[in-house]
Amino acid sequence: VEVSGSDVPAPARSFDDLSLHSILNDNIRQCRFTVPTLVQKYAIPICLAARDLMACAQTGSGKTAAFCFPIIEGILREPVPGREGRRRVSIPLALILSPTRELAQQASIELSLPISFSFIADEAFKFCYQTGVRVGVVYGGTRLWSDNLGGVDILVATPGRLNDLLDREMVELQKLKYLTLDEADRMLDMGFEPQIRRIVEESGMPGAELRQTLMFSATFPKKIQRLAGEFLRKDYVFLAIGEVGSSTSRIEQEVIFVQRNQKYDCLGMVIDRQQMHGTKNNVRKTLVFVGTKLKADDLEIWLRSRGYVAIAIHGDKTQEERRRALKSFKSGSTPLLVATEVASRGIDIPDVSHVINFDLPTNIDDYVHRIGRTGRAGKRGFATALFCDGDAPLAHKLVHLLESCNQQVPDWLIQKAAESS
Repeated sequence: VEVSGSDVPAPARSFDDLSLHSILNDNIRQCRFTVPTLVQKYAIPICLAARDLMACAQTGSGKTAAFCFPIIEGILREPVPGREGRRRVSIPLALILSPTRELAQQASIELSLPISFSFIADEAFKFCYQTGVRVGVVYGGTRLWSDNLGGVDILVATPGRLNDLLDREMVELQKLKYLTLDEADRMLDMGFEPQIRRIVEESGMPGAELRQTLMFSATFPKKIQRLAGEFLRKDYVFLAIGEVGSSTSRIEQEVIFVQRNQKYDCLGMVIDRQQMHGTKNNVRKTLVFVGTKLKADDLEIWLRSRGYVAIAIHGDKTQEERRRALKSFKSGSTPLLVATEVASRGIDIPDVSHVINFDLPTNIDDYVHRIGRTGRAGKRGFATALFCDGDAPLAHKLVHLLESCNQQVPDWLIQKAAESS
């Protein structure tokens, strides 16, 4: 753990140490949160002390709750009178920006209590349950209902959709007190910096000194450092859990060298080997990453033709198709999910046993985020990469990553790294 900044609050040993509102504490217990994760132990006290925070932590470390709890607590501590009457225009107290519709949906689910796994999950509240704090989520691909925005205290949004709402004068940010950028590195990688800057700098949002700003990211490249310097107060706290940009040691990684025309057969062998260890009541969920939307569809067809229960998800799918695919995969009824980058960040899919990089990404950060779908919440995971000659530019950084996590490095990969250097 690395913490830098002046007068940083001490980490919490338990949720009871945080002195949260009694209703919020009850909701935390109902959701079976017993011991805070490392990022929660450090981040929540910092946020509760009204400090700005730049936090870097591995995927699956519990970052969402780390910013949700303090935001809810802050709103409960200082309720704003008159918010019941806001109907036609949303004037949120807190804004959470997320890069993709799935992640925005996930953040809103973190805030809503699934009393049962039915439509009432969208109606009820999880951490906000019975607090009176209202949560709304907006993202592209769905019909916009203005009535759903009225009276919202916490708005979870993707940058593009939020700019649309600002243009339509359906959202006002003049009274905003809490700004969170979730998966900030991912948003910049996807080209959202202009939209984010417009939201922060041109929407009438209070300046950095008048709001609390929280940034969460798995990596800390120069572009994120620059953004933190501009959006956060000068005395912000920097928090890093583990080696920034590294994968967790709980994930056992293997890299298989394969000719491009043999990848499909190799994939079948890898899936068969992993699923041999599952049982009827313990289906091993496997997430397969590919490089293109066309490849995702082709691979789904290939897998189904050979008797595997599989489904694909990518950006050209409708929102309803993507929702059904994720629900089917999460429940285990479809144990194989073929995905492009759209599913590689932040979506909490419990109990993913195996991540397979059928196509390796072009940079090591994306590799880290992909395999971070397994080995979550203290559990062990397994990751397989199918490496072709065309992946040689990634070899050097892949070797370094494997060595930093005490993983076995194949001799051929070391040779590829030397050749590519």
